[in-house]
Amino acid sequence: MSDIDTRLAELGLVLPEPAAPVAAYVPVMLAGNVAHVSGQLPFIDGQLVTGRLGEDVELERGIVAAQACGVMILAQLKAALGSLDRVEQIVKLGGFVNSVGSFTDQPKVINGASELMMAVFGDAGRHARSAVGVPVLPLGAAVEVDAVVSVKPV
Repeated sequence: MSDIDTRLAELGLVLPEPAAPVAAYVPVMLAGNVAHVSGQLPFIDGQLVTGRLGEDVELERGIVAAQACGVMILAQLKAALGSLDRVEQIVKLGGFVNSVGSFTDQPKVINGASELMMAVFGDAGRHARSAVGVPVLPLGAAVEVDAVVSVKPV
């Protein structure tokens, strides 16, 4: 078992099967030693978390949804890299929150993904980030998160 797999087990996290793309793109694109992970949607127990923050999704559910996006980012990285031990640094997360115009807690929502990366990778999980409110996301998802990750060469 790899170091990161051990850490995931300690956190009680099981990575799901990586989600298939819903359009014309690839889940992860490696460019040199940088992995660009396409936006991941929040699946919990196989069900997509849909809705809008500030309307029909509570803050706590949004945070859990962002964490689920982070878990899917990890699943995509493991599939692309073979092992999460190849992750050198989470460089940046981009967070998109389906929210009403008056909702201003997008940073709190995306903390679900950010705190997951730090819990899994320690200092290598610290990253730059955006947290943006949007009026709609693909498939009606409540949250979407993408990532830029520095990887160790093979």
